[in-house]
Amino acid sequence: MRRGYHSLGWLLAGALVGCSDVPTEVLKEPDPLWEPDPEDPGGPPDAEETLDAAIPLDSMAGLLETGLPKGAPPGDATSAPDARSDAGTADRGAPDTGRDGNLDGARDVPQDAPRDAPRDGAADAPRDGAPTDAPADTTPTADAGPDPVIVTAGDISSCSNGYDEATARLVDALPGTVLVLGDNVYERGTESEFARCYEPTWGRHRARTRPVVGNHEYGSSGAAPYFRYFGAVAGTPRQGWYSFDLGAWHLLAINSNCEQVGGCNAGSAQERWVRADLAAHPARCTLAFWHHPRFSSGSHGSPLSMNAIWRALYEAGADVVLTGHDHDYERFAPSTAEGRVDLPRGVRQFVVGTGGAGLRSFSTALANSEVRNNTSHGVLRMVLRPDRYEWEFFPVAGRTFTDRGSTPCH
Repeated sequence: MRRGYHSLGWLLAGALVGCSDVPTEVLKEPDPLWEPDPEDPGGPPDAEETLDAAIPLDSMAGLLETGLPKGAPPGDATSAPDARSDAGTADRGAPDTGRDGNLDGARDVPQDAPRDAPRDGAADAPRDGAPTDAPADTTPTADAGPDPVIVTAGDISSCSNGYDEATARLVDALPGTVLVLGDNVYERGTESEFARCYEPTWGRHRARTRPVVGNHEYGSSGAAPYFRYFGAVAGTPRQGWYSFDLGAWHLLAINSNCEQVGGCNAGSAQERWVRADLAAHPARCTLAFWHHPRFSSGSHGSPLSMNAIWRALYEAGADVVLTGHDHDYERFAPSTAEGRVDLPRGVRQFVVGTGGAGLRSFSTALANSEVRNNTSHGVLRMVLRPDRYEWEFFPVAGRTFTDRGSTPCH
């Protein structure tokens, strides 16, 4: 029985506590579901820094009692936030007709596309959103009209806690294409872990998922169980990169486990493929997603391994990069590969390592970091308009942090 004892434990503990209005600011205990992490030997984040990293007992009990049924079809939701409102607000707009749970017309693109000249990247200055801690509606639905939607997070499933189920319930209510950002199951990405931990939660949306591989999946030789689980949609084993179109957007899935694929440096097989693919598909709006962030104020820092691929994206006028790896949420200003803010032409990165793994403390904030949060598990929803993108972070039930905004494409 997978994590059945958690449900009973939450309910019993909630009854003992008997209070549902304790502010998270006064919670001094560390995350009760924290477990040792070999990548983070320092132990759990301080309660002062994570505030609401642990879902309050009463909130989790309410989620288990009143949330969407496990496996509910994504089209069942009936009210929605309006991502078209001005950036930096937490207002909710009127509901709109949702899309179904398919891949929003995703079209696979051959990996051996011919190379051509990169496109120019001129753009208006973006309108950045601002985070808010206003109470959030955590039962959203679609408001995108005819435009595709993506729902994304990384660092997701473990059989030792229930946060992946909490974020999966958000995905249940959000139509669109699901992008999983690596470390999709812990600890070693085995067949058993995919079957016991990922499949009962985020796996119920496998038919509409586009994945990238994380370092934990390579705990199994060649990440073979990952490639078997997701099948052809994950790209060719021993590569793991591919691209596809969603509406007017072109998306590239990239393998940031560089040592596993012959490197990510300039001239590597993957970097050459990225440049060729971008040149062959000069869409106005382009998004790339992978596991290891180029920039992070979190515990893993900002490795240079993805510099060459970031530079290729920047030169081609790409707009957005989505990553995980650090267990937090962070939004960056549009930037060059070296981290210099470049509003007209830079690529904006989101770190969304909030899919279920234990949250961690930040280190020193980077200069190009705009928003950081390590208190709320949740998912990022993006509407891919023909000329811009709109984003909103949805926290799990009981949490309040959100971040929303809109920026034109280059």
